[in-house]
Amino acid sequence: MGLKSTSREIVGVIGAGSFGTAISNILAENNAHVILYVRDSEKAKKISKERVSSKQKLHDNIEITNILEEVPQKCEIIFPMIPSANVRDMVIKLAPHLRPYHVLIHGTKGFDLFVPNKQKITASNPLTREHVKTISEIIKEETSVLRVGCLAGPNLARELDQRKPAASVVASHFDEVVSIGQRLLKSDRFMIYGSRDLIGIELCGVLKNIIAVGAGTIEGMDLGENAKSLFISRGLVEMVYIGKALGGNAQAFLGLAGVGDLVATCTSNLSRNFTVGYRLAKGETLDEIIESMDEVAEGVKTINIVTQLAESYKVRCPITETLHKIIHNRMTIQEAHGYLMSFPFRAEIDFIDTND
Repeated sequence: MGLKSTSREIVGVIGAGSFGTAISNILAENNAHVILYVRDSEKAKKISKERVSSKQKLHDNIEITNILEEVPQKCEIIFPMIPSANVRDMVIKLAPHLRPYHVLIHGTKGFDLFVPNKQKITASNPLTREHVKTISEIIKEETSVLRVGCLAGPNLARELDQRKPAASVVASHFDEVVSIGQRLLKSDRFMIYGSRDLIGIELCGVLKNIIAVGAGTIEGMDLGENAKSLFISRGLVEMVYIGKALGGNAQAFLGLAGVGDLVATCTSNLSRNFTVGYRLAKGETLDEIIESMDEVAEGVKTINIVTQLAESYKVRCPITETLHKIIHNRMTIQEAHGYLMSFPFRAEIDFIDTND
C-alpha cells in the first residue's frame, strides 16, 4: 500500500463509501494520485487486492491506506467523505497531523450533535445551534486548518460511477479553496460551480435529506407525480425557513446545492433517504430498514435534530414535524398525508428578500 513514485499531485480522500469512492475516481481520472483511507483494515486489504470499492472499480491512480495519519502527511488537500456520526472522532484523530497549510473539502451531508458533559436537553435547556454543528465548523473547532470547504449538489454516486453528466458546488469562504476544488474535480462530465456561502451550501445538503424521506413515502404509497411535486415544492420552502433560522440564506437553496440536490434525492431510488421513506410506506419498520442498509441515510438523524431546533427557534416546520411523528410511531403514513393535505401552508413564496 506504499506510495508509488509519481509526479502527479497527491490528494487524500477519507472514506471509501459510495460517494468517497466516486470522488476518488474522478480525482484520479483528472490525473491526481489519490490516497484513499479505509478505516477497517480487512476491508482495506480486500479493496487493495480486488480494486473494487462500494461496487465501483478503482482507477489505477488510487492507492489504499489503513493508516489515517498517512493522509495528512502525504497530502495537502484532503476530501473527507464519511457519515456525520463519525466526523468528530475522525477529525480529533486527524488533528495532531494537520497544519494550517492543509485544505479540507468535505462531502458530508449531515449535522454533528454535540452536547457537552452529557447535559440533558430539556425545555429549560433546549437544543440550539450551539449544540448542532456543520462539518466545516467541526473542522475549524478541532484543528488548525483554516481553508475549509464543502462539496454539495445532485451527485448520486452510482450515476457518477456510470460516467453520466453531473455538477456540484464547492463552497468556501476562501476563493482559493473553490479554485482548488474546481481544478481537481472539473471535467467534461462533471461541472463544478463555486460559492462563498459555506454554511448555506452545507445546510442545503443536510436539510434536503428530510424532504427526500417524505418524497419516498409518497412514491411508496403511489400517490402520483402531482403529489410528489407538491411535496417537493413545499419542502423547499420549509428548508429555506429552517436554513435561515440556522444561519443560511434563501439564495443558497435556490441553486444547484439546494433545489438541484433536492430534486435528485426526492425522485431517485438511488437516494438512500428516498429509499427509507419508500420502504416505510411499504410497511417495513425503521429498524428493519436501517439494519439492512449498507450505508447511512442521514435524513433520519436530521429529522430528529431539526424537529428540536425548530421548537427552540419557534420555526413552524410541518413536514419535518410530521416525519418525526412517523419515525417515532406516533402517526401512520396515511394519517400524515391526510394531515399535510389539510395543513394551512404559508404563502406561496414570501422568503425572497433582495436585500438579504
